[in-house]
Amino acid sequence: MTSQPILPPGRRALAALPPLTLYVHLPWCLRKCPYCDFNSHEAPEALPQERYVAALVADLEAALPQVWGRRVHGVFLGGGTPSLFEPGRIAQLLDAIRARLPLLADAEVTLEANPGTFEVGRFRGFREAGINRLSIGVQSFDEARLRALGRVHDAREARAAVEAALALFPRVNVDLMYALPGQDVAAASQDVTTALALGVRHLSAYQLTLEPNTVFHRHPPQLPDEEEAGRIEDAVHDALAKAGLVRYEVSAFAVPGEEARHNLNYWTFGDYLGIGAGAHGKLSLPRRIFRQVRHRQPRQYMEAALAGDARANEEDIPAVRLPFEFMLNALRLVEGVPAESFEERTGLSRSVLSTALDEALARGLLDPDPRRLRASELGFRFLNDLVERFLPDEDRGRDRDPSVAVPVPPPGLGEGR
Repeated sequence: MTSQPILPPGRRALAALPPLTLYVHLPWCLRKCPYCDFNSHEAPEALPQERYVAALVADLEAALPQVWGRRVHGVFLGGGTPSLFEPGRIAQLLDAIRARLPLLADAEVTLEANPGTFEVGRFRGFREAGINRLSIGVQSFDEARLRALGRVHDAREARAAVEAALALFPRVNVDLMYALPGQDVAAASQDVTTALALGVRHLSAYQLTLEPNTVFHRHPPQLPDEEEAGRIEDAVHDALAKAGLVRYEVSAFAVPGEEARHNLNYWTFGDYLGIGAGAHGKLSLPRRIFRQVRHRQPRQYMEAALAGDARANEEDIPAVRLPFEFMLNALRLVEGVPAESFEERTGLSRSVLSTALDEALARGLLDPDPRRLRASELGFRFLNDLVERFLPDEDRGRDRDPSVAVPVPPPGLGEGR
């Protein structure tokens, strides 16, 4: 008989486990974009689709004891560019998932896709395979901006892909980037106008940033300065608000009822099992909350998964770190979360937040409503400064950007790039 993990002082066993979703990473793209820091790899001439799906199924089977009996609220196939896989392989994968996990009847099943004739031709097959939400990495409808970003599609293909997706799928997301090389307020606003005119009801809009270990970080393009980028962001947000798309998360906007359920589960500190090359996961047991990372390189991942264990790392989240990890996610939501959910999802008393909450309230960074944990308008503008207050004492001031202070969830949390 195995012994139960010993809980640290002040932490109680979870009375109920949070909702569970499944993230599946398919790591190949036609070409690596110069701004992308996700775990993506240029596709070989022939994708090892059969072997990779077999590895995913083996990975899932090995993980079943950690999630046994739990209902799954959604599946997100991210990348990379999952739409490079044949619809038949996606159907095979989803059938294998349903055979092993109790998927809710109305579960959201998302697949990330890029525009382009090659992939658009597969959309009907993906719908027949069981995908009910498509997330399309458009980034821009402007020909010059697409070239500057190194995208493989053009503006015509971008519009055609969105039109085809909206005709086939009940739920569609479009990714747009702004503050792009050579972009001004008018050009960014036109991208939003084009998406809205096509009928988009969920849109992820985020500013281009120069991430480490990318081509753009090594060879930076000329971007709008900070003041111009601020004007562009305001114009994008204003246009979406006027069209009835509500900002519900830092970079996510939707007509009410169209919010991404899978991503909401991340932000509310739900659980997600991550399978696939480089996938991250966060899982809870009554007396343990832990993170996992799969092997990053596709070949190594396939070998390890087929041998019975694809994990590169697994470690418990220390109790002292849980307040930060919880707030890092929850405060990204415009409406925050109910205050009692902190205790429900971490097993810690809300009293451990008192000092940080008092500091944030005194500086006007937090909503004073005691029933919710929610950033004020000022706090949402300076979210890193707010979240940093929940770091353990020994870490405060050391990690100026809290978003890189912990293992981040997989790309699916903010749709794809």
